[in-house]
Amino acid sequence: MKIVSIVGARPQFIKAAPISKVLRGTGHQEFLLHTGQHYDYGMSQVFFKELDLPEANENLDIRSGTHGRQTGQMLMEIEKVLLREKPELVIVFGDTNSTLSGALAAVKLHIPVAHVEAGLRSFNREMPEEHNRVLTDHCSDFLFCPTQTAVDHLSREGISRGVHLVGDTMYDAVLQFSEKARQHSSILASLKLNPGSYLLATIHRAYNTDDPQVLGRLLEILQSLDELVILPLHPRTRQKITDSQVIDLRRYPSNLKLIDPVGYLDMLMLEKNARMILTDSGGIQKEAYFFSVPCVTLRSETEWVETLGDGWNIVLGMDADRIRQHVHDWTRPEHLPRPVFGDGHAARRIVDEIDLSINS
Repeated sequence: MKIVSIVGARPQFIKAAPISKVLRGTGHQEFLLHTGQHYDYGMSQVFFKELDLPEANENLDIRSGTHGRQTGQMLMEIEKVLLREKPELVIVFGDTNSTLSGALAAVKLHIPVAHVEAGLRSFNREMPEEHNRVLTDHCSDFLFCPTQTAVDHLSREGISRGVHLVGDTMYDAVLQFSEKARQHSSILASLKLNPGSYLLATIHRAYNTDDPQVLGRLLEILQSLDELVILPLHPRTRQKITDSQVIDLRRYPSNLKLIDPVGYLDMLMLEKNARMILTDSGGIQKEAYFFSVPCVTLRSETEWVETLGDGWNIVLGMDADRIRQHVHDWTRPEHLPRPVFGDGHAARRIVDEIDLSINS
């Protein structure tokens, strides 16, 4: 079967890698299409190298822009590729503009769509990602869900056909690459970090970065913590800081250490060895959970509700007092995180379902 897999952003490279490996190992012809949504080396090429992903067959190089402009350009360019390549299936991943553009381009050409990580809902309609998720799910023929919660969300929206509970391919990737990260990453040594001696933070969501007052407040919260905080700066976050007239990084004390974006292997090592993680990223919430590292979600909600309720993740938004108290007072839960994200074989189940559809 000829399949076009559409990726564009850092989390999608991670989700796609285990599936691409199985597809190519079982004789499928995969055409890997990169929209260029993430384009600098630290957010794109390094992930292909570390995840053993083949070079993209084509890179549209769309890059940054407003949501409408970016989505529209992607839709036009993806359509051209699909008309030329004539795949029998298109696979999209997650919840970015690349996801929605790929799904829309395919469905309008009557090409079946498979959505990996279907059924997620934050119920926050201010998030562009939430609209991307909902619309993509309603376009898709195969809905590959990472958890039972995702299946239940789809059922409540009247979607039951083509829904498959397969597990989380990001968990597949963590299991596949953690040992490689341990062997090859030198990030802890280069930053002179000991396991458990630091907090790890990430900030990239638009509603946390677009308003300089909000972003400045988050940085102030991080610098108010009485521990070393490692903050790999997402390019959009760094640009917002550069453009801001109210954020002066020279004011921040040495406990807040800003570094450039890191690759997948380095990020796994930083996550695994952090005392605690503070993030607005859904993927990093999950990876913290996989590694049994406590997490503070710097949002007012999360689509990954499975990580809540047992002490491993807590949603605190920008409540500075509660964040400081939780970071200071957190105690390890009696039980390890529950195995709710599958058994590490989600990619195999996804390809098996695709094969089954061919033969039925």
